[in-house]
Amino acid sequence: MRYAILGDIHSNLEALQAVLEDIKAVGVDKYVCVGDIVGYNSNPRECLEIVRNLDCETVRGNHDHYCSHDESLTGFHPLAADVVDWTRQQLSPEDREYLRNLPLVRQVESFTVVHSTLDNPDMWGYVFDALDAEANFNYQVTSVCFCGHTHVPLAFEKADVVRGGLYEKIKIQVGRKYFVNVGSVGQPRDGDPRAAYVIYDLDKNEIQLRRVPYDFRITQRKVLAVGLPSRIAARLAVGR
Repeated sequence: MRYAILGDIHSNLEALQAVLEDIKAVGVDKYVCVGDIVGYNSNPRECLEIVRNLDCETVRGNHDHYCSHDESLTGFHPLAADVVDWTRQQLSPEDREYLRNLPLVRQVESFTVVHSTLDNPDMWGYVFDALDAEANFNYQVTSVCFCGHTHVPLAFEKADVVRGGLYEKIKIQVGRKYFVNVGSVGQPRDGDPRAAYVIYDLDKNEIQLRRVPYDFRITQRKVLAVGLPSRIAARLAVGR
């Protein structure tokens, strides 16, 4: 069984389409999304429709949450708050209901999926180092858990101690636990502007990070055309 695991699409239609073309070329059996389908870029409804049509096992991200709930954005970065306000206006009642009803954590076959952290999934915390990962391993009941949220493809392995860092391929070892960030389709932040996702091959016990180039200039023009902040468009070119 081969899974395509993607997330942090963030309304970037061009990046999502490029990733799906790559997935079609390599072949998978099922799709999983670690959340944040919407937010930041200019095509929330289109991206949401695509993900729903994939029959994708999906969890709710923080942008999915705030764009589908009328909660106060006090404390949000002003840039993010502006985008959430705009995205709320684009979504239909049915879109918002779908996002609201997504679970925060779900188990898919033999692995777990969460957007942020397992210890407090509704607090939207970040995992950037071994100390952060250790807290999650205490709540992780499966050997592998996939996450998103940081937009940086980091993987942490727990054996006697917790080790982690950037990765390209991981061979799953029996008796160990893995907490794996799949990177971002629509707004990478590790200095590589290409869209990122992973293939998880359960038969080979192997996780592979894939990078897919796309024409981010199209996305940039669309972001600016709908009046979203220019900084949102600019960061697509540098992956930050």
